[in-house]
Amino acid sequence: MSASVSAFVLTAGLVAEATGGHLVSGDPGRIFDRVVIDSRTIIAAPVSAHTPGTLFVALRGEASDGHAFLPDAIARGVAGVLVSSPPLEPGHAAVIVVPDPLAALQRLGREVRRRSGATVVAITGSAGKTTTKEAVARCLAPRYRVFRNEGNLNNHIGLPLSLLELRHGPDVAVVELGMNHAREISELVALASPDVRVWINVGNAHIGHFGSLEAIADAKAEILDGATAATVVVANADDPLVMRHVRRCPARVRTFGVDARADVQAMRVEDHGFDGISAEVSTPWGPLALSLALAGRPNLLNVLAAATVALELGVPAADVSRAAAGLTAVDRRGALITLANGARLVDDSYNASPAAVRVMLATLAATRTGGRRIAVLGEMLELGDAAKALHADTGRAAAEAGVDLLVAIGGPAADGLVEGARQAGLDAARILRFADSASAAGPVAALVRAGDLVLVKGSNGTRTNLVANRLREVA
Repeated sequence: MSASVSAFVLTAGLVAEATGGHLVSGDPGRIFDRVVIDSRTIIAAPVSAHTPGTLFVALRGEASDGHAFLPDAIARGVAGVLVSSPPLEPGHAAVIVVPDPLAALQRLGREVRRRSGATVVAITGSAGKTTTKEAVARCLAPRYRVFRNEGNLNNHIGLPLSLLELRHGPDVAVVELGMNHAREISELVALASPDVRVWINVGNAHIGHFGSLEAIADAKAEILDGATAATVVVANADDPLVMRHVRRCPARVRTFGVDARADVQAMRVEDHGFDGISAEVSTPWGPLALSLALAGRPNLLNVLAAATVALELGVPAADVSRAAAGLTAVDRRGALITLANGARLVDDSYNASPAAVRVMLATLAATRTGGRRIAVLGEMLELGDAAKALHADTGRAAAEAGVDLLVAIGGPAADGLVEGARQAGLDAARILRFADSASAAGPVAALVRAGDLVLVKGSNGTRTNLVANRLREVA
């Protein structure tokens, strides 16, 4: 842990100093209690030159320029603006001018992270980052004040916004690092300067951008950039691509796993599918019992990663065990919901990759149910030239998992789901095909009956959440 953690206020003077900007109007002591990039989220406040308020960062994007919304921000009573060109009528707002507001936001996030003294835990992987982030935060909570970045604020804009929250003085910050191109994680690591770096897996999400799993692993390995002997790296011993990179890292490495030998290793695993999983865990800090409401081995691995972080940072094993038992699936990421008609829905509609879908299909097969097993699978995006073949592999996996009904949704690539399932022996009468989720939602809701277990999963862009929503409403 860091030697000291301090809370401090964000002032116009501090923002100007940290960003190398010029305070061209307003009081350097003006306090900002919020920082936003969308003028619509500014909380209207009495117009005053002295009361704390919101700092609006005017970012330039492909579709819009935040500077166009400065009049709106000022009318809403914004306390300050971070801009590349000042507004004509600043009102009571402090105006800080910088060459590039995005670069300035990133410098400000980095400076707040430095001043805070918080221990930063950063998580990357192809699947399960958000679940792991929530698990780490929960397992650390018995001992520490913990901040975690919300939602998917895990990119070059969201991460610095999250780091600004460290001014409130948490002991530990838990953040996830996302990417879909090379060098993105490297940039995020430079912003966050993580003390503990967690690498949970390598999968085929975004393979269309990279071409191979090895290239994805190379990009994910950027989480190791700048690691020293003082850095702790928590790595999945069951993933050979992770371990290939980690073995060359100068950091202190702690491993977790189920199948491979690891520092934190699950044994005597009892897998009940979507009804949960339990294990006895061997650790350097003593035995740990895990009984999870979360489903499947990937979630067991996610919690093992979280437990490793917590134990390494001094949380007693008994506290880790109790915290883990209270974990539930993040909304849209595998939440198990009992519907009004007695069917059960696994809503995993937030996103999908071929590897993640196969895992969920195996978990579907492992779950006891009194009715049918139904897989509603949406097209998986960003797979490039391999899309049709990967969808066919997934269709075969659905048939091999013993689904009673397969619903395939999406564009031409989703035809592979149908073809693969039929090749693996699933009768054509048990396969339904829809061009989009909007047209699938009603028919799927109409066919689900009491006792059925329904998995809904697809890439976010395929909007399989529309099917899950309809099931929640009417089934």
